[in-house]
Amino acid sequence: MLYDTIVGIATLRGMSALNVIRVSGEDAIRTVASVFRGRDPNAAQTHSVTYGHIIDGDEVIDEVMVSVFREPKSFTAENVVEISTHGGFYIPDKIVALLVSRGCRVAEPGEFTRRAYLNGRIDLTQAESVMDVINARTDTQLKLAHQGLDGNVSALIRDLQKDILGIVAAIEVNIDFPEYDEAAVMTDSVLKPELEAVSRRLEQVLRDAATGRIVRDGVKAVIVGKPNVGKSSLLNTLLREEKAIVTPISGTTRDLVEGELNLGGIVMKLVDTAGIRDTADVVESIGIARSKKAMAEADLVLLVLDQSASLTEDDRLLLNETKNKPRIIVGNKVDLGKLKDLDVDGMIDVSAKHGTGIEDLERSVRRLFIDERVVSSGDVVIANARHIGKIKEARAAIGDALSACSGKLPVDMIEIDVRRAWEALGEITGETGSEALVSALFSRFCLGK
Repeated sequence: MLYDTIVGIATLRGMSALNVIRVSGEDAIRTVASVFRGRDPNAAQTHSVTYGHIIDGDEVIDEVMVSVFREPKSFTAENVVEISTHGGFYIPDKIVALLVSRGCRVAEPGEFTRRAYLNGRIDLTQAESVMDVINARTDTQLKLAHQGLDGNVSALIRDLQKDILGIVAAIEVNIDFPEYDEAAVMTDSVLKPELEAVSRRLEQVLRDAATGRIVRDGVKAVIVGKPNVGKSSLLNTLLREEKAIVTPISGTTRDLVEGELNLGGIVMKLVDTAGIRDTADVVESIGIARSKKAMAEADLVLLVLDQSASLTEDDRLLLNETKNKPRIIVGNKVDLGKLKDLDVDGMIDVSAKHGTGIEDLERSVRRLFIDERVVSSGDVVIANARHIGKIKEARAAIGDALSACSGKLPVDMIEIDVRRAWEALGEITGETGSEALVSALFSRFCLGK
């Protein structure tokens, strides 16, 4: 039931100074008042905080602060009470159990945010941005998340829909009150220019979204090279911790070693791999197979070469295998001397042992994936993969409408494709779409949110 009263722990479970228990629904204030000793929450003004104790009969469970938010001026647009308790596991669980015994139901994952959406407090883009704010690990990620939470993404989508709706209106008016004697005149002079303008806007949004997706989801980079070129040392230097075992013995790394770092606003997911070479060692062969699989799935390949030694056949094989993938060639061990015959275009000089050249490498990664104009402009950037997919659907539908124009199809047939574009964009905000979509989205939320 949507309008029953739900309860959930809104803070991370575990040992902490405080926990927050959230209650939402028509009876939220009355239910909390029934287990509260202090100034009556029923008489409290909205957005007020009251000191007191949660009690079960004569037993005092905890000393708390109770915050009251009256409908519709709350996150869910329902009556909401937030109880700030001491931390740990026992106290919050006991209070939740007490509230359940008084008629509350334990909230499902994301149910508070879902109620905010269903009650018209926020739309789907803002709901998804709640989790983006929570999951943000860099300033750039947080900036994009706030664009969604503040409604800027919704405004962009609705502006696109408005342009598309104008095309639909022009078609409908012409069907009911024909202004042009020939359909071809209507198609060429009115519809085609408007469709082309919308198509250009969608293309620009998608170009900017390429940077947005990288900022939101990060870059999966795999470090590859023949054995003993310093791949594990490079991983440790980038992560600034001893994540991988480093020895002078070739083939030390037998399995994938992973870590993450904040690279100038980009979350970089690094994977160190086993050295790739021909070997009869069964265990090492398994590690090499996993290395090649990781290389195929990566967004970026960091190909490490040993600058103190001449290129080998294994080096040349890797240079050839990675030439069609986004890659950066890292010339490691420059501290041992750089051979003059080691001439590879675009190679970055690095000493993983001494940490030199790492800033150059970081700048190269950012240049490869980030359009600085998009990040610094302040314009709205789409970053969510679901949103990007729907915009691509809208672009395809507009493309079909343009093809229908070129084929001189009747305007009512063209309208079908235009409406399809409008509906695809509406699924981003939740204006169109199914209940199954909404349920699937909110099932990914954490409990108490």
